[in-house]
Amino acid sequence: MPPSKSELSADFSGRRPTRFVSKMHFGRPKTAVGSRHTSTAEETLQKVIRCSGDDKHIDSVLLTFEPKLCGTDDYTFLLRELGNRGDYAVAMRCFEFAVSRERRRNEQGKLASAMISVLGRLGKVDLAKKVFDTAVKEGYGNTVYAYSALISAYAKSGFCDEAIKVFETMKSCGLKPNLVTYNALIDACGKGGADFKLASAIFDEMLCNGLQPDRITFNSLLSVCRGAGLWDTARNLFSEMMYRGIDRDIYSYNTLLDAACNGGHLDVAFEIMSDMPTKNILPNEVTYSIIIRGCAKAGRLDKALSLFNEMKFAGINLDRVSYNTLLAIYASLGRFEEALSVGNEMESRGIKKDVVTYNALLDGYGKQGKYDKVKTLFQEMKAERFSPNLLTYSTLISVYSKGGLYEEAMEVYTEFKEEGVKADVVFYSKLIDALCKKGLLESSALLLDEMTQKGIQPNVVTYNSIINAFGQSAFGECPIDGADGTAEPQVESSPSMVAIHNKVEYAEYDRIVKIFEELAAESSCRLKKDNRGRQEILCVLGVFQKMHELKIKPNVVTFSAILNACSRCKSFEEASLLLEELRLFDDRVYGVAHGLLMGHRENIWIQALSLFDEVKQMDSSTASAFYNALTDMLWHFGQRRGTQLVVLEGKRRHVWENTWSDSCLDLHLMSSGAARAMVHAWLLNIRSILFEGHELPKLLSILTGWGKHSKVVGDGALKRAIETLLTSMGAPFRVAECNIGRFISTGALVAAWLRESCTLKVLVLQDDRTQTESARLNVDSAMASTPTAQVEHRKGRHAMHGEENEHGGRWHLVGSEMGCNNGKHRPGASHVKVG
Repeated sequence: MPPSKSELSADFSGRRPTRFVSKMHFGRPKTAVGSRHTSTAEETLQKVIRCSGDDKHIDSVLLTFEPKLCGTDDYTFLLRELGNRGDYAVAMRCFEFAVSRERRRNEQGKLASAMISVLGRLGKVDLAKKVFDTAVKEGYGNTVYAYSALISAYAKSGFCDEAIKVFETMKSCGLKPNLVTYNALIDACGKGGADFKLASAIFDEMLCNGLQPDRITFNSLLSVCRGAGLWDTARNLFSEMMYRGIDRDIYSYNTLLDAACNGGHLDVAFEIMSDMPTKNILPNEVTYSIIIRGCAKAGRLDKALSLFNEMKFAGINLDRVSYNTLLAIYASLGRFEEALSVGNEMESRGIKKDVVTYNALLDGYGKQGKYDKVKTLFQEMKAERFSPNLLTYSTLISVYSKGGLYEEAMEVYTEFKEEGVKADVVFYSKLIDALCKKGLLESSALLLDEMTQKGIQPNVVTYNSIINAFGQSAFGECPIDGADGTAEPQVESSPSMVAIHNKVEYAEYDRIVKIFEELAAESSCRLKKDNRGRQEILCVLGVFQKMHELKIKPNVVTFSAILNACSRCKSFEEASLLLEELRLFDDRVYGVAHGLLMGHRENIWIQALSLFDEVKQMDSSTASAFYNALTDMLWHFGQRRGTQLVVLEGKRRHVWENTWSDSCLDLHLMSSGAARAMVHAWLLNIRSILFEGHELPKLLSILTGWGKHSKVVGDGALKRAIETLLTSMGAPFRVAECNIGRFISTGALVAAWLRESCTLKVLVLQDDRTQTESARLNVDSAMASTPTAQVEHRKGRHAMHGEENEHGGRWHLVGSEMGCNNGKHRPGASHVKVG
C-alpha cells in the first residue's frame, strides 16, 4: 500500500535553518544549457564592476552598451552575476536602468522577479519587498513568478509567516500558485520552523490542485530534515522518492549525506557515499565537502584532510565550496599559513575569494583571539567590495562578545542594523550562545523572548546553549529594564558607546543595545549574587516550558546540557527540578540518570547499556559529551562508584579515543568527574600490574591539557582538579617542565607508593554517603504525598541493599567495579572482579 499523502513524513519538523544545503550550490558556475546571454553582456559586466560605487559611471556604461544588449536575458545575467559577487547596490542600479528602458510589461516582470531572487539570496528581504511593491504598483509585478520569487526570498531568511502572507495574498489576487511556488513555501516552512501540520497541509493542497511533487520538492524536504536533525525522516523520504518513481540525483544523495552527517551517523554517510557509484551517480566536489564537513564537526580533522587528498587522487577538482571548507578547517585549527596558502591556490585556479572565504577566516582568527587581525580582515573584505552577509555579522558579533570586546560588537551590530539585513535564527542563536559563554543566562532568555516575538522560531541548538549556561555566571547581571521596580544602575558610557547609540535612531526599544551597554560597563556594575541561584533556576525552568509549548524536540545534546546543569546545582532539590524536566522529555534517559544518582546501579544497568548503545551511534564529540555530563553529575552528588562504572563502560566502548595505556592516561577530552574517576581506575590497574609481578614502565604520564582556553594560560579547570586529586592521594606525580599540561613520575616512585599499605584505601572509590542520604531524604519528602510512589521508592531502596539477581546471587561492588557472588561476570562491566 502506498503511503497516504498526509503520511509524507509523520515526524517532520523544520526547526533549524538549512543554510548549507540550500546554498551549497550557490555561486557555482552555471551550465551552458540555460545560459542565453550574449558576449556583450559579459563585457558590460566587467565594465560595470570596475565602476562599482559610482552610479553616474555605471549609467554611462549601460547607455554605451544598451544598443548591443539583448534585452531581458542580458540584463538578467548582469543581475545574477552581480548578486553572486554580493554587489546588490550595483545590481539594483542596473535593474532600475533596465526597467526604465523596457516598455513591455511582461519583460519588466521578468526583471523584477530576477532582482527579487538576487536580493533574496543575499538576505536583503526588505529591499526585495520594496522592489516587489514597486513592481505591483507600476503594473508589472502581479505575476506568479514575482510572488514566487518573494516567497523564496522570505524562505531563504527563514521568515515563514511573511512567506505565508504573500502566498495568501497571491491567491486572493486570483493567481494560481505553481510548483515553484509550493516548493518555495514548503522550504519556508522548514527554515522558519513551522509545525509539520502546516507543511503537510501545503503539500496536500499542492496535490489537490493537480500538482505532483518533483525532485525539487523532495530535495527541499530532505534539506529541511537535514537542518532539523531528522535522520530517520530523511531516510524515509529518500525511499519514498523511489516509490513515486522520482529519480534521485546527486543533490538528493548529497542532502541525505548531510542529514546523516548532521545526525552524527558518519559511518552511514560513508556507506551512502560508497553506494552512489552503483546507482551511476559519482560523488562530486559537493559530496566530498559534506563528508569533510561532517568529519570536521566530529573532530576527525585528520580524516577530513585526508579526504581532500582522496579528491585530488580521484581527479575531482576543488571548487569554491571545497576550497572554502579546507580553508575553514585550517583556520579553525589556527594553522593560518596553510589557510592563506589554500586561499592563494584557490585564486591561482581562477576561483576568487568570496564572502564565505572571508567568513571562515574571520571565524578562525576570532577563535584564536587574534582580534586585530579580525578587524583588518573585515576592512579588507569591504575594500574588496564584498558585502558582509548575515553570517558575517553574526560571526563578528559572536567573536567580539566571547572575547569581551563589547564596544566592537556594538559597532558591528549598529552596521548590521543600518544595512537592513534581517536577523534569523542563526544570528540570534550565535548571539545567545556568546552571552551564555559569559554566563549571562537571564540576558540570553530575554533574547529568546525577543526572537519569538519577532516570529523567529528558536531551534533546539538555541535552547541547548541556554540550558548549558545554568550555574556558570561569571558575574551578576545588571537589571536591564528595571522591571523589579528598582532604578537601573547609572553607568558611565564611553564616548564611542555614546556615539554609537546616538548614531542610530531606533524606532523601538532595542534589547540587544541595552545588553551590550550592560556588558561594556561590566567592571563598574558587578552585583551581588545572593539570589542568583534561585533566579537562574526559575529562568531555566521557563526555558523548558517554552520548549514544551513550542514542541521543540530535544536531542542528546539537550540531555547532556540538563545533566551538566544538575552538576552545578547547589542542592539536590534544585537538581530534582531539572531531572523532572528530563523525565518529561525522555523517561528512559531520566530513568538511567536518576537510578544511577540514587545508587540503584544493579537495577538499571541493563537499561543503561541499551542507552549507551544508542549514544555510541552519535559522533564522537556528542557521545563523549553525554558521558562527561552524566559522570560529572554523579560525581557532584557523591556517587563515586557509579561515576567510575560509567567511565569504564565509556572506555570499553572507546568513547574517548586512545585514553588508556600502561604508561599514559590521556584525560584532555574528559570532564572533571569522569577524569577523576578514571585516574582512580587507571592507578588501580597499574597496581594490579605491579602485584602480578610485572615491572612498571620507566615513565608514567597523566595528560590533562594545559588550559589554552582558560583565562590564565596553564590554569585549566581539569588540570587543577587532577592536581588536587593527586596531591590528596599522596601520589608522586609532578608537572612536567616541558609540558605544563602533563603530570609525570618514574615507574620506581609510583611502584614504591603503590606498595604502601595505605594506598589501596585511597584508590578504591567510596560513595559519599552524606550526599546520597541527603538526596534520598529529598526524594522521600517530595514523594511522601503519593502512596504508590512510596511503595515503589521502598522497593528501589530494598533492591539497592541486595535483592537476588537473575542468576540467584547478590550483586556487590569490589573497588569501583560491579561483581556478583555467584561467580558470574556482570554483563557490560569492565574488568569485573569477583569476591
